[in-house]
Amino acid sequence: MQDDNGQKKGDQQINVELSEEVAEGVYSNLAMIAHSNSEFVIDFIRLMPGVPKAKVKSRIIVTPDHAKRLLSALKDNIEKYEAAFGKISQSGGAPQFPISFGTPGEA
Repeated sequence: MQDDNGQKKGDQQINVELSEEVAEGVYSNLAMIAHSNSEFVIDFIRLMPGVPKAKVKSRIIVTPDHAKRLLSALKDNIEKYEAAFGKISQSGGAPQFPISFGTPGEA
């Protein structure tokens, strides 16, 4: 059944606001993922060559259901990207460097 605007009843339109600051984005070249029984924690990190300390630039926490939907959306977008621009080449495995998570102010 449709309403007066031609939308199916039950469909909702979501208006998403994007501030200028968030729209600029944050560069990250490393992500670390941890999980519990109720959430996935994704830390986006900027690692600079020759600098022994890396900073978490953003932490995103999602439910397991949302993490699985995110995985599916990333897979779909990577397939579309590669169809348009060619296969993404990967270097030989994960970067090799020691990583420790310190609390703020810890050296």
